[in-house]
Amino acid sequence: MDNLINIDNGGTLTDICVVTKDGIAFTKTLTTPTDLSECFFKGITKASGEVFDEPDLPALLNSTRIIRYSSTQGTNALVERKGPGLGLIVEDEALIEQLSYDEQSTGLFKDLVGERTVVLTKDSGQDELELLNAVNTLTTAGAERLIIAANDPATERSYMKILLKRFPRHLLGSVPVLFSWEFADDRNHVRRIWSAVLNSFLHPTVERFLYSSEHRLRAHKVKNPLLIYRNDGASSRVAKSVALRTYSSGPRGGLEGTRALAEQYGLQHVLMIDVGGTTTDVGSIEDLQIKTDRYGRVEGIESSYSLSDVRSAGVGGSSIIEVKDGKITVGPESVGAAPGPACFGFGGEKATITDVNLLLGILDPSTYLNGELNLDPERSKAVITATVAEPLGISLDEALLEMEKAYAQAVAGAFTPHIKDKDSTALAAFGGGGPMSACLAARIAGVKKVLIPRLAAIFSAYGISFSDVSQTVRVDVTGQSQDSLDSAREELLELAARAMFQEGYSLDDCELDWRTITDNADGTTTENQGADLSGTEGASRVLLELTATYVLEHPVLEGDFRSDGPDAQASSHRSILSAPEQRDDVPVYDLDAQQAQAHAHGPAIIEGPFFTARVPEGWTFTVSDAGDLLLEDVTT
Repeated sequence: MDNLINIDNGGTLTDICVVTKDGIAFTKTLTTPTDLSECFFKGITKASGEVFDEPDLPALLNSTRIIRYSSTQGTNALVERKGPGLGLIVEDEALIEQLSYDEQSTGLFKDLVGERTVVLTKDSGQDELELLNAVNTLTTAGAERLIIAANDPATERSYMKILLKRFPRHLLGSVPVLFSWEFADDRNHVRRIWSAVLNSFLHPTVERFLYSSEHRLRAHKVKNPLLIYRNDGASSRVAKSVALRTYSSGPRGGLEGTRALAEQYGLQHVLMIDVGGTTTDVGSIEDLQIKTDRYGRVEGIESSYSLSDVRSAGVGGSSIIEVKDGKITVGPESVGAAPGPACFGFGGEKATITDVNLLLGILDPSTYLNGELNLDPERSKAVITATVAEPLGISLDEALLEMEKAYAQAVAGAFTPHIKDKDSTALAAFGGGGPMSACLAARIAGVKKVLIPRLAAIFSAYGISFSDVSQTVRVDVTGQSQDSLDSAREELLELAARAMFQEGYSLDDCELDWRTITDNADGTTTENQGADLSGTEGASRVLLELTATYVLEHPVLEGDFRSDGPDAQASSHRSILSAPEQRDDVPVYDLDAQQAQAHAHGPAIIEGPFFTARVPEGWTFTVSDAGDLLLEDVTT
């Protein structure tokens, strides 16, 4: 098989996973937020050194079938509210109030749009001068992108003709305009407008990087396409994707990998926590199913697109821990990759959990990122003393323990609402920070099992390996009978064939999935497999949907956990702060040096590839045949 490259771009670190005919090679590199294409190519170059005897970027690119890319940049931009100022033009003044229907939507609308709104009356909306004045008013007020949301598609098309004539898109300095009906054919005005607003906010975050990377790939004579990994678990070409589909796409990769683990190890309910640099992303696998919402939520806002149910909390390895109003707070602000945690030595002046774990003794300054980044504990000590210990009037040791506790509580708070039954729930913890804090957070939440995959440090990138290339098309069949459905089916087959041709595949080589989506009169939505209209009489809307999927190669998982293995063998010991002015000598285990089914009890530190796992006192761990970790809380 040709190589398959998967990349998960995070706020602090970028993960690269290469699936080859001989197995999986992987690495990490620091994210370069000012030019994401830099860490993109640096990461692939580093990965080529893992595949071959030495780094050889052209050789890896020329032997690669596809590159699949996901990014948390959009998610992080929303969490931190870093994006363009938006302007909104509507025809109904009541819509402005309806868009702010609860605390979350009110806050988000204020941050993204604020006062940059103009209402066109029905009469003045047809007046070209009124429309142009509205655009000028919003751009003068600082709007960098505009959303036009008319009450019907025809009116929007008339607005589009006017604006394209007066503001041609090829002119330098043109303000991008998104028309709501063009973006989402959704009769729910609030949902459709919010989808357009969110997409407009996310769009510039990923646009510049994606097209820049495509150009650089062409310079390397790469003919195969760069694919965007979407939050529905599939991939598509850059030109066939929308920005809203990138929201939580990385965590969806983690969900796919978690589902594979749940199936392999026979786990009924698994909560995924992907602790990255800026956020902790939480998702659920129950009976091997990934929960997907027909009208998925972004920051609690219902959108017109189906999304996997992933919730992002502003707590990660680079989240700022500081004192506000006499209390320790965690996030949502992040130091990101630049300047990064203080211990990175890039000028960071804010404390993070990475600084805390370094001074606690959990992290070895010489082995972080497999020894590629030497951490500076003195910088961490100075920052934590100045920003936490002194403001609270406590010692450095006390500050470290309180910060650790606050961070664990923040992580626990991210996933606790999703626990149904503590006894049957396992926590799958990954990302750079997940293995370090998972057990402490799990104990707070009452969860007794934690699963840490061997590929925890790049697990979302690995999970992308389970994706295929697909496109979905749909048509409105409201009021039609089963007998009149043939023309709609033919229309969808033609649309799907065209979409997959643009992806580079023939429809004859694809799997087809038909689905009927019914918006019921009571406001609920029903989805059924197949093209069956029975039972849809009286529905407010019925859509016939076709998904065409070209199936790629997927990894095969092996192994299990058993209790008959040998004792794990420690390679060294580490001094860990357990109480003010008290440190304990704790064994350190090299994960890759352990035999299958090896086990031991905490307190302990486990060093895996690009990650460090903490096993607190009262916990045990077992190593599976595949090198995955199962940690269990055995305290009564």
